[in-house]
Amino acid sequence: MIRRLAASAVLSLALAACGREAAEAPEPEPAEPVEQVAVARDFAPTESPTLQAVRRRGHVRCGVHSGLAGFAVQDVRGAWRGFDVDICRAVAAAVLGDADAVRFRPVSAQNRFAELQEGRIDLLSRNTSWTLSRDAGLGIDFAGVTYYDGQGFLAPRSLNLTSADELNGARICVQAGTVAEVNLADYFRARGLEYTPVVVDSEAEARSTYEAEACDVFSADVSALASARSITNNPNAHVILPTVISKEPLGPAVRQDDPAWTDIVRWTINALILAEELGVNSTTVESSRETASDPETRRLLGVDGELGALLGLEPDWAFQAISQVGAYNEVFRRNLGADSGLKLERGLNALWNAPDPGLLYAPPAR
Repeated sequence: MIRRLAASAVLSLALAACGREAAEAPEPEPAEPVEQVAVARDFAPTESPTLQAVRRRGHVRCGVHSGLAGFAVQDVRGAWRGFDVDICRAVAAAVLGDADAVRFRPVSAQNRFAELQEGRIDLLSRNTSWTLSRDAGLGIDFAGVTYYDGQGFLAPRSLNLTSADELNGARICVQAGTVAEVNLADYFRARGLEYTPVVVDSEAEARSTYEAEACDVFSADVSALASARSITNNPNAHVILPTVISKEPLGPAVRQDDPAWTDIVRWTINALILAEELGVNSTTVESSRETASDPETRRLLGVDGELGALLGLEPDWAFQAISQVGAYNEVFRRNLGADSGLKLERGLNALWNAPDPGLLYAPPAR
């Protein structure tokens, strides 16, 4: 009994000692807080030799189509008008503050890339498709997509055609030196169909050859076909078939040796797209600069931030492009859409967040 009491006492003392040690043990020191290191953002503009040359001479040299209704054409007074023309004018407004500070140089499908490569133009804005071989193999860069297109077929309504698959054995007009030749061959070969290519040097010659019935149908980008149809003797006598056989992302090209100039052209295009998305246009941009509370609108219009300086431009670069040329929807409407002879729907060229969404999307201005 005594031994049991002694053992119990020893156990009690041991437990008490453990309790004191636990109570007296120092609390672990809190871990050192992880220092939040800010990422350095030493943004600085890159010098652009092309921009410097443009400023010295006082104008942008822009290569355009010699005559494609809706995209590039001279009016009766000799003034250039059209969708591609307006892209050039927007760049001039952004870099020089004057949308009229452009010298337009008509270039053909065959010599357009040489004109750019050899420095006779600063910017090629001529319904040109962005493809891997052109982008990687010609020493040029595409600054963006201004018009999403695809290759189609223009045919006489009287033929009652509903698909390109009904064209077996047809004579098809197609322009030399374009991807349309390759697309056409690929499409017919893949389906085991026969056709006779009628290769001509220009859209104008293709249209006249088609109207003279020296070929059965005319194949080109759908936008070019709409342009050709709009100036035929009887536009209603011709139909664009629903078959689209390719993707043709059209956009301006620049030389690959001046990435800063590529940025300037790219962000001028983006500014027009963002203006539409932000609800700004040529008639409201002045008041928007005074009243806008949206941070992106204020940055885009040069009220806040220094985005213009990063491009080597004035703070109001985007304001000038939008006020003098218009937001993307204005440019589209007057040249290709409801206010033009082409009456094209926005389709793929609608904004990404439109009620009937398209592919048009610009990165944020921040």
